[in-house]
Amino acid sequence: MNGAVDQLLARLRTEDAVLVRVESTQGSAPREAGTWMAVWADGLTATIGGGQLEFQATQEAREILAGTRTLDGVQRYPLGPSLGQCCGGVMFLTYRRIGAADAPALQKELVAQLEPVALFGGGHVGAALARLLAVLPFSVRWIDSRDGVFPDALPAQIDTEHSEPVQDAVAALAPGSRVLIMSFSHAEDLDIVIACLKRLRARDDLPYIGLIGSKTKWATFRHRLEARGFTADELARVTCPIGVPGITGKEPEVIAVAVAAQLLQSLG
Repeated sequence: MNGAVDQLLARLRTEDAVLVRVESTQGSAPREAGTWMAVWADGLTATIGGGQLEFQATQEAREILAGTRTLDGVQRYPLGPSLGQCCGGVMFLTYRRIGAADAPALQKELVAQLEPVALFGGGHVGAALARLLAVLPFSVRWIDSRDGVFPDALPAQIDTEHSEPVQDAVAALAPGSRVLIMSFSHAEDLDIVIACLKRLRARDDLPYIGLIGSKTKWATFRHRLEARGFTADELARVTCPIGVPGITGKEPEVIAVAVAAQLLQSLG
């Protein structure tokens, strides 16, 4: 399962496109700043919101591809009667022609604007989550203490890391990372939780810490963490069990959907 970045990079090897990006918005708008789409001669990758605005932007991008139009700087689009849209806001777009030579820089640029997730654990649930998160607005740092657990081919939005001991990777996580903990052992899970709580004390820059497991597992962990001096307020920063309530299936893909939905909720 490949995300939009992978689709863009793959097609860019053989043909040029125009990258249309939402630079900013005012008022009500279908998508937020940073949203992009790639316009090809005969198709699109991703979307800036659909409707008449996207139709017009696609036409203008194809004129740029054909060499019959130039659009420099930021273009303003009121979302009113003239576009047949009733949002009432304004979107500001930029247009940039891109080719194969732009691929490495584009990968870094587009992945950097995604929300960072640190996923500890290369098991079945971790693999299902990684595949799902790769088509959502997240970049994933996938971490395990074991060698040989990651697939050879992964989407552009996923970087893998071998860390032994695994909790050492917590210190280098990107600020603002949402952390998912589902290693192969409870001992590793506990060590990762401790490292995350210590980082919260020092930097308070991990907005979500999710631990896979039952209420019984969390009760055991809570007792051990309290014995190490962590307060009730600190422990309240850990979500366990993880996933939106009401989804009871135990299949890895079902768990992945529930957890991904909770991550999306945490974006506010």
